[in-house]
Amino acid sequence: MLQRDYLFTSESVAEGHPDKLCDRISDEIVDMIYREARAEQRKNGFDIGSVRAACEVLATTNRVIIAGEARVPQSLLKKDKSGALLLDNKGRPQIAPRKFRAAARRAIKIIGYNQPGFHWQKARIDVLLHSQSDDIAQGVDKNDGAGDQGIMFGYACTETPALMPAPIYYAHKMLEILAAARHKGEGEAALLGPDAKSQVTVRYKNGKPFEISALVLSTQHLAADWSSAKVRQVVEPYIRQALAGLKIAEDCRWHINPTGKFVTGGPDGDAGLTGRKIIVDTYGGAAPHGGGAFSGKDPTKVDRSAAYAARYLAKNIVAAGLAERCTIQLSYAIGIAKPLSLYVNLHGSGHNVTEQQLEAVIWQIMDLTPRGIRSHLALDKPIYAKTAAYGHFGRQPGRDGAFSWEKLDLVKPLKAALAPKPALQARQHGR
Repeated sequence: MLQRDYLFTSESVAEGHPDKLCDRISDEIVDMIYREARAEQRKNGFDIGSVRAACEVLATTNRVIIAGEARVPQSLLKKDKSGALLLDNKGRPQIAPRKFRAAARRAIKIIGYNQPGFHWQKARIDVLLHSQSDDIAQGVDKNDGAGDQGIMFGYACTETPALMPAPIYYAHKMLEILAAARHKGEGEAALLGPDAKSQVTVRYKNGKPFEISALVLSTQHLAADWSSAKVRQVVEPYIRQALAGLKIAEDCRWHINPTGKFVTGGPDGDAGLTGRKIIVDTYGGAAPHGGGAFSGKDPTKVDRSAAYAARYLAKNIVAAGLAERCTIQLSYAIGIAKPLSLYVNLHGSGHNVTEQQLEAVIWQIMDLTPRGIRSHLALDKPIYAKTAAYGHFGRQPGRDGAFSWEKLDLVKPLKAALAPKPALQARQHGR
C-alpha cells in the first residue's frame, strides 16, 4: 500500500553555489567547443559528431582548475610557428588553453562574482585538459557506442505544470526568481550575492501536494550588517511569488539564513566541484538516479543524453494521459550502441495501458542508441550552459534547441501506436 499522507523535501542551489559555478564553467566549455566545431564545419567540413568532452572543474579562493579529456577542432589545439600541431608525450594533440580560460571567466562574470576572494578577472585559471584516450575512443567511434557504461533514469508526474515533483519545482523557482531580481538590480535584492541554497517541504494529502509546511533559504548578501530578519524582509515577497502555485501553510516554518550572517560565499567560502549536485539537477530525490553527472559532458556520454531521453519519454507518457507518474530506466555498456535494458514503471497510475505495452511501443518510436538520441533530440549543439542551474528538467524548450527533451512531440505517436487496430476492433465487436 502506497503512503498517501506524508511530508517530502527537496533542495536546490543557486547558480553561484560553488558546485553550480563549476557545473556552469564545465558546460560553458562544452558550448564553446561546439561553437568552434561549427565554425570549422563551415570552413573545412569538420565533423561535429566527432566532438568529445568530459570536463571537470574545481574552484576555490580565486582559483579554478579545469581538467579532463576532450576531442576538439584544430582551432583549440596548440601549434608551432609553422602551424604544425604540437603533441604530448603520448602522441596526442595538445589543447591550447586560451579559449578555455576565456569561457571560464565568462561564466564567472555572468553569475556575478567580482568579490575580492573570487573575481572573474583576478582568479587564476589552470587548464589541464588533454586529448581523449584512444582506448575510450575506439568503441565509441567504431560502433557509435555509448561513451561509458551506466544506468539512467527519467521521471514525470502530474504534480506541477512542468510535470515535475512539487518540492524540487518550487525549490528551483525560489532561487530562480531571486537571481533574476539580483541581476536586474531590483531595490535591495541587488545586494544579494550569487551563492544561495533553498529547501522546500511539501505536505501531501491523499498522494497529492497539499501545502508547503517548511521552507529554508540561505542566501549570500553583500551588505555586511544585514541580520536574518533583514534578509527575510528582502526575500519574502519573492519567495511568496515563487510559491504562488501551492498554498503556504499558516504554521509553515520559515528558516531564512538560520546561521546568521552570510557574506563570504561562493568558492571563497567553500570549494566547488563539477557534478556534485546530481539530485538537484534531476528530481530532488523523488525518483531514482543512476549516479552519473551531466555537466561538462558531450552527448555521446549516455550519463547525459540517455537521462535526457528517459525524461523525454516519461514526460510524453504522462502528458499523453497514459499515467499520473512514470519512471523509465535505461542501461548501457561502453562501446555498445543498443541499450541493454529498458524499464517502465507507472507506479499503479496507468490509464488503460501496461508497462509492457509501453516498453514495446518505445522501441518502435525512438532510436535509443547514443547516435539515435543525439539525432532525435538534436543534441550536438552549444545548448548546455543554460542547463547548469535550476535543474535540467521541467524547463521550457528554446528556439536554439535547448531543453529539446522537454518537448511533447511524442504524445501523438504514443497514442497512435497504442490505439486499437481496426481488425482488432472488429473482432472485439463480433464483426
